[in-house]
Amino acid sequence: MRLSRPFRITLGVITTVILVVVYVPLLVVLVNSFSTSTSLTWPPPGFTLEWWGKAFQSAGALDAVGTSIVVALVATAVSLVLGTLISLALQRFEFFGREAISLLVILPIALPGIITGIALNNFFRTIMGVPLSIWTVVIAHATFCIVTVFNNVIARLRRLGLNLEEASADLGAGVWTTFRLVTFPQLRSALLAGGLLAFALSFDEIIVTTFTAGSGVTTLPIFILNNMFRPNQAPIVSVIAVVLVLVSIIPIYIAQRLSGEEQRR
Repeated sequence: MRLSRPFRITLGVITTVILVVVYVPLLVVLVNSFSTSTSLTWPPPGFTLEWWGKAFQSAGALDAVGTSIVVALVATAVSLVLGTLISLALQRFEFFGREAISLLVILPIALPGIITGIALNNFFRTIMGVPLSIWTVVIAHATFCIVTVFNNVIARLRRLGLNLEEASADLGAGVWTTFRLVTFPQLRSALLAGGLLAFALSFDEIIVTTFTAGSGVTTLPIFILNNMFRPNQAPIVSVIAVVLVLVSIIPIYIAQRLSGEEQRR
């Protein structure tokens, strides 16, 4: 399909405006992390590396980074196991209510984070009587991280079909042998992409975390929110925000590359 020149120009202008609105604020945060000012001012009066040194020496920031990494890793591991099992069950087996279960699995990623946070807070504290802790955060993150793994794996399973698995069964291989030698090798890149996306999603989540984190549990996004307007903390927060952006971009970029390579095969 060929587009007219006026339409292409209009589309280009709209795309440029959207990209500017999205990425210029990120550029401002990056510049402010080198600013000599102790507040978020523009333009910066000067430039220094002082805040980067202080950020990497901040005990609170380092603890928050460690907490975020632990939560993201555990939530990702849980999501990989459960997301893969659910995908196999829904794609490889016929049973009553399959479509309803598929909808329920995907629903958490579509719900507003504040609704999910309130519901999980009520579930943990009121229904289950469980005190909020780092593990309630892990469970909360896993509820929506499962979706990214599920979507990647089930899309791959639909493309693979059943030919190789049926051939393996015809040759006498059992269910687990077929999964280990036939199915899993073909799912590895989808699992890696889904896991990277789940990690990035968990690492920068703040709304659900706010409602499910116990006292003393501070992830990196919560640390940023708590310190953004404190005296002399704004430049350090900018440094941490830049690091958070980089940590989020890397897994998403790798996952995108993996998905693109698989589609070209």
